[in-house]
Amino acid sequence: MAERSTAAVDVADNSGDQPLAADAAKATADGVDTQNGRAADEPMPEKDGERRSAAPAAAPELHSGHKLARRYRLEECVTRLDGFSSWRAMDEKLRRAVGVHLLPADHPRARTVLAAARSSALLGDPRFVQVLDAVEENDLVYVVHEWLPDATELTAVLAAGTLEPHEAYQLVSQVSQAMAAAHREGLAHLRLTPSAILRTSTGQYRIRGLAVNAALRGITSDTPQRADTEAIGALLYAALTQRWPYENDAYGLRGLPKGVGLLAPDQVRAGVHRGLGELAMRALANDGATASRQEPACTTPEELAKAVAAMPRIKPPEPAFTAPPEYQHTTYQQGSYGRPAPVGMPAAPISMPVPPPPPLQSRTGRALKWGVAALLIAALGLGSWQLADALLDHGKQNNSETTQPQQQGPAPEKKEPAPLSIRDAKEYAPDGVPQNAADVDKTYDGDTSSYWRTKSFSDGPKIIIKPGVGIIYDLGSEQEVKEVSIGLRHPGDHTTLSLYATDSLTAKDAVDPKKKIAGTSTKDSSVKLTVQKPVKTRYVLLWITEMPYAGYDNFSGAGYKQGITDVKFKG
Repeated sequence: MAERSTAAVDVADNSGDQPLAADAAKATADGVDTQNGRAADEPMPEKDGERRSAAPAAAPELHSGHKLARRYRLEECVTRLDGFSSWRAMDEKLRRAVGVHLLPADHPRARTVLAAARSSALLGDPRFVQVLDAVEENDLVYVVHEWLPDATELTAVLAAGTLEPHEAYQLVSQVSQAMAAAHREGLAHLRLTPSAILRTSTGQYRIRGLAVNAALRGITSDTPQRADTEAIGALLYAALTQRWPYENDAYGLRGLPKGVGLLAPDQVRAGVHRGLGELAMRALANDGATASRQEPACTTPEELAKAVAAMPRIKPPEPAFTAPPEYQHTTYQQGSYGRPAPVGMPAAPISMPVPPPPPLQSRTGRALKWGVAALLIAALGLGSWQLADALLDHGKQNNSETTQPQQQGPAPEKKEPAPLSIRDAKEYAPDGVPQNAADVDKTYDGDTSSYWRTKSFSDGPKIIIKPGVGIIYDLGSEQEVKEVSIGLRHPGDHTTLSLYATDSLTAKDAVDPKKKIAGTSTKDSSVKLTVQKPVKTRYVLLWITEMPYAGYDNFSGAGYKQGITDVKFKG
């Protein structure tokens, strides 16, 4: 779709902010934006092509405990700015925390805010903090949105230090892809700052503020795609260097030295990943910067997302190896045969083993030695005579009979199943409605943090609306399949999986009871399917017919759903 000249962006949602407590309350009472530490009447800096409209100086006078629509109880004011206020509230009907933006119905931006909020809600992309309600009531306009208590604002993450290359890669990849999807629907952000990005406990990034914040603050742009792309470049730059790529300090980060222009990330901080540093410069080239190589500048989120996808994938760091504790010798091995010293008493010094006494050299000792030797010789002679007699008595029987173990020889060793490589995979959706076809390769990429996910179903554990969901795997050639191990994202009651041999990667009737090779149900987060009678096949369908109930996550609401990762075949 064509770009909109007016973009709407989220307000300071605090959907994962730290509580502002008393200092924040005082700041809001004094007319300060607690998100940015800026006085309410101090204008935000405008970039080329961006405009800010005027707004009333006062927000609606409400207090903690006030209830909207007999449902949303206001609890803490987190922002008061430009005639609107933002609150943490409690949805008493669903018993969950939410965020609420409030402004008077006669506010000059009230209609724009309502329209922007409803546009954002229609997008329904789970990578954005979702708008739950947008209402005009009793001379008030309010917008209700998600509140993510387990998420961390990128501002706090960057305050602790730079991101590892893998984390920075995930940040720019997820944010650029999400914004590309939003712009395809005609929505822009225009305030993609570190406070607008939330990192969840699972490592996913959520964007808050789409279609609300710019409308609340009266921000518009003639080139919204260019503005959002440059903002993503600034986020990546800050993630790599812990510096804001402009002269002014912002969001708890120091700016660049004045008068030197935009420096490449590796000139600001040593050890910056070269590919990510160049990517940040390509996104920031809109402000006059020059990329360190000759690649073209990225001017839209779509172009930036494609540039990220063209990079070699950056894998997460290997877990640090912890050396085992140094081996401690026992007192016996150290040569101290006594018991340990009592508590509070100094330990006895370690002494060397005492050598044995020398052999007896007296006449009596020599006689005793020869006497023992004579007895040993006599005993050996008697034993040899008895052994020979026994061999003669049973010689014939021993020579004529051959025992069974001598005929059979040693038993053959049982071979352990060997890993089988996966050549390709494709989602199997016989009803033509796939779940997440683009992420099928994440089930066997060796990264347990990535996964293929289903949608969230209202009925369960058995899937009612369709026969099941699944993935067909291509092993490259016909193989003898003996077992399959699978990682599951959601444990609980319960997941039912089956394996079927099938004819091709695009089979239309892959669920054939005659070709079922294994099946089980589990409540755990992993499962191993063992094939009782190994089957030779090239294509194997993993078919899911029942899934556990799981709460809200980054991609879907609460319901019956499952995610698949770390699939490994052995044969």
